[in-house]
Amino acid sequence: MSSLEIVSMDFKNDALNRISQQESYLNYPVIYLLNNDKEAYIGETIYFKKRMKAHLKNKARKNLTQINLIQHERFNRSATFHLETKLINYFLGDEKYLLQNKSKTVSHVTHNYYEKSFYDEEVFQELWQQLRQKKLVQHSLHAIENKDIFKLSPFKELSREQLDLKEEVLEFCENHIQDESSLLIIEGEAGVGKSVVLSSIFNTLQEYALEEGALKKTTNYLVVNHEEMLKTYKGIAKNVKHLKAKNIEKPTPLINRLQKNDERADIILVDEAHLLLTRKDTYNNFYGNNQLEELMKLAKIVIIVYDQNQVLKLKSLWEAAKLETLKQTAKTCKVYPLTNQFRMQANDQIIKWIDAFKDKKLLPIPVDEKYEVACFDSLQQLHQAIEEKNKDVGLSRVVATFDFLHKKDNKTYYVTESKGDYQMPWNTTASSTTWAERQETIQEAGSIYTIQGFDLNYVGVVLGPSIQYDAVNDCLRIDTTKYKDTGAYAGTEGIENVEFAKERIILNSLNILMKRGVHGLYIYAYDEALRERLKELKA
Repeated sequence: MSSLEIVSMDFKNDALNRISQQESYLNYPVIYLLNNDKEAYIGETIYFKKRMKAHLKNKARKNLTQINLIQHERFNRSATFHLETKLINYFLGDEKYLLQNKSKTVSHVTHNYYEKSFYDEEVFQELWQQLRQKKLVQHSLHAIENKDIFKLSPFKELSREQLDLKEEVLEFCENHIQDESSLLIIEGEAGVGKSVVLSSIFNTLQEYALEEGALKKTTNYLVVNHEEMLKTYKGIAKNVKHLKAKNIEKPTPLINRLQKNDERADIILVDEAHLLLTRKDTYNNFYGNNQLEELMKLAKIVIIVYDQNQVLKLKSLWEAAKLETLKQTAKTCKVYPLTNQFRMQANDQIIKWIDAFKDKKLLPIPVDEKYEVACFDSLQQLHQAIEEKNKDVGLSRVVATFDFLHKKDNKTYYVTESKGDYQMPWNTTASSTTWAERQETIQEAGSIYTIQGFDLNYVGVVLGPSIQYDAVNDCLRIDTTKYKDTGAYAGTEGIENVEFAKERIILNSLNILMKRGVHGLYIYAYDEALRERLKELKA
């Protein structure tokens, strides 16, 4: 062997007996892909013959018809473990096969090993190229890397902080599955990897439900009150054999169904729990006082991912006292913070600069060689710059604060600039594919409701008419009357300072939009004075 080689054969005893007699397969670690037309399983081993015999006896695996054996003269066990996990994630993003893999077959934590970059880049790219030539995969690596189903893969290698959290959550579930009301809260701001961990946890819980142990035969649900994110999670379930889309729901339908049928769940996981309703909403068929409170009544264990700075509606406005009360009602409650920023490849100064917007502060724009911040004089210039980035690296989009009329009445509504005629239509969402992944949406402006929770390579943010400059105090001024998301202001009962709460909703949405970009943030401010001040701060 002088380079990577893929040997394909029928997945039968006689073929395995012939190939296992070759010494190269006995003395080197190998990676293998078992597949038929619809399903696939990826693994690695140093005991090739023994492992294949075991697979032939496996109920699920024996229906696979072909083996593709991957070998390389420089394979070692660290490399094959890592490449196996990487292949599983890319196969999930490729979406050609229903994967039979479970999380216990993958490497869980990101770690370095000798010449990792060689295997991670050169060997894997050569491997993927050969797999495409054999028509075992469909898409390029770059195309898959820009897909949300890949970014939220439950098989992703985790950081040590994320893995510690996952292990603690699983232990919490095993210890409290017999309790009546237990609550675990995962706290963290945008971009710290909360959803990736939750995806991994839910995947493992669904595996445990099929195996012997404390969580066997448990009925578990993943809840997300975000239509675009729901599409991604259901897309993952569609491509992983032990996951079922029926176990992934929005909160109101799940609450109403369980209540109607007098059913209880064992474990309910809630992504983006800051979007849960905190008061009655008859328009959305929720008749309780607080969705988290209702979910806690319907499950033995509730696990939520929560960020107080991502609340977008007054009727979802979480106050510290309200959450504290719910913590007290739980038989057991635990809070686990996540802190490391994973989305934005920016230095701490850039993060602090964006965070200052939440307090209406305007600081000098820091310099970061790996993260680009740019301010533009017009919406057209911003859009053109994002189009160029989309051509170069893909997954770059324009988004805007909800300061422009946008209704669901089949009419076209536009994001506009303060001077000039340039305009961009608001996002369309009538698709099973998430908004940013559709090629045509490069011509649209995304809203907070299409982009929250998702990554973009470069984001162009339109600071609409509600975001203004206060020259006297050299800070932001928020004009809440300019905000067009009328649903965000519904439900003011019980809120002492309504104007302050409205400001907080707008600033939260701005913070979320500004943290979408992995590699860069482009800004156009509708307010001319703010536009000029940002240019000064950039200089």
